[in-house]
Amino acid sequence: MKDDDVVIVGSGVAALRLATLLRDDLNVRILTKSRMENANSYLAQGGIAAAVAIEDDPIKHFADTLEAGRYHHHHSGLVREILNEAPELIQEISTDGDIFDKDARGNLVLGLEGAHREKRIVHSGGDATGKNLIEYLIHSLRDHVEVEENIFAYELIVDEKENRCIGVKAKNQDGVIRHFYGNYIVLATGGCGQLYSFTSNAETVTGDGIAMAYLAGAEIADMEFIQFHPTLLYKDGKVRGLISEAVRGEGAILVTEDGTPIMEGVHPLKDLAPRHIVSQAIFDYREKGHEIYLDIDCISNFERRFPSITEICQKNGVNLAEGRIPVISGSHFLMGGIKTDGIGRSSLKGLFAIGEASCTGFHGANRLASNSLLEGLYQGKKLSRWINSHEKLGAFPRHALQAVEEKTIQLPDISLLKETMMKKVGIVRSKELLSEQMEWLDQLDVINFTILDVYSIQDLTMIFMYINAYLITEAALKRTESRGGHFRSDFPNEDEYWRKKVIIQNREGGVVIDEQTETEEVNGAVFY
Repeated sequence: MKDDDVVIVGSGVAALRLATLLRDDLNVRILTKSRMENANSYLAQGGIAAAVAIEDDPIKHFADTLEAGRYHHHHSGLVREILNEAPELIQEISTDGDIFDKDARGNLVLGLEGAHREKRIVHSGGDATGKNLIEYLIHSLRDHVEVEENIFAYELIVDEKENRCIGVKAKNQDGVIRHFYGNYIVLATGGCGQLYSFTSNAETVTGDGIAMAYLAGAEIADMEFIQFHPTLLYKDGKVRGLISEAVRGEGAILVTEDGTPIMEGVHPLKDLAPRHIVSQAIFDYREKGHEIYLDIDCISNFERRFPSITEICQKNGVNLAEGRIPVISGSHFLMGGIKTDGIGRSSLKGLFAIGEASCTGFHGANRLASNSLLEGLYQGKKLSRWINSHEKLGAFPRHALQAVEEKTIQLPDISLLKETMMKKVGIVRSKELLSEQMEWLDQLDVINFTILDVYSIQDLTMIFMYINAYLITEAALKRTESRGGHFRSDFPNEDEYWRKKVIIQNREGGVVIDEQTETEEVNGAVFY
């Protein structure tokens, strides 16, 4: 087997964009725990945000991003850079792949989503943007990229002498251990949405990369900020799929069973308010015993505009002719993750993170709709440029395939974790509920696992989910305010003290509350 220069764990938009842009003399290996298409990026319906319209401007996109993120973004320069480059990123793919929807004149069709003040959402196949983008990137991979599916990465290999990440351990479906080494180990494993009983996330999104990085000693940041998507299809007591925010962008409104609009008087943007505002409103109504629906009567061409959503609804027995789709809020996106700089470098030398597994601070406390695929495209391109500018390094150690006798982990069933996270660390939090969850997780001692080789893939997944739950709960308990995706009923307001504070978690260093020092005035507000 040839030596790898770059090992990428994950197969979402950030991972694939990186792989397609790395130079041909680099040996690149992609490891993914399932099939390439089984990722959040593939499920993305809405689109990619970019200021490409004549009347739009990256400055407007910047202002909307800050407003949605509640001014918690770590570095204004990085936010500006990503948004300024967004039109070019769209143009590159549009020219090469021609996958985006266009009108009869050949102009990009632009949609509107929550917290955007301009139409700037570029989409593909109506509501199949993620699917079409991922398929385009897969077809763009070249011969120097080797893809291994159905292999589960579970532990980073660290050279203790150099304090550098040099590889990753992984198990195949038979439980056999393999070692992969490279100059650049890149985690692009996504977020951790499956920690919650209601979620839009793919079944594979269990926080693996974040847990691996934490166990290896890398810094983790902003884990308290979880975005709950307002509109998940809810039928027969279960989440059946995602109803894109673009539906509300076309005019649909949220109503109770008797037709009462729930967003009137809540926010100036009403149903297109930032996601945390809408999710909290839905939560409040459901707590009072109401069912919530998305009224789509005003969208005359719904089936043509949203073919994927139409298929999901029909498959689950929702009659669109009635003009209503039953919805509930659930976990959707993690703003936190492995702390990195703008290139993707983590605090552990040799380890990089991109996509939802990373945290650059770009999304602040709450991601602006359709900024995630954009970030993935940007990060993949940015890191590829950096790696391409460096020389190839030497060979790596060799390890034979290793089989071990597995033992079973003693942790409560994962369904209990999902239930308690939704109830105690979900849309609305409090000191009482968070403390109860923290005490339970402390008793389980989930962050002190050391010898991971002996556990099955199923048990390793469970361990990683519990570690992520611990990190989220600990950070949420520390932040005594409400901001973006973090809402505390006992501290319901934003606190100026906390706006410039970043909660950083490190296995060896504990919890550090870091103060951002960069300041900038935006629309009359001081932005840290």
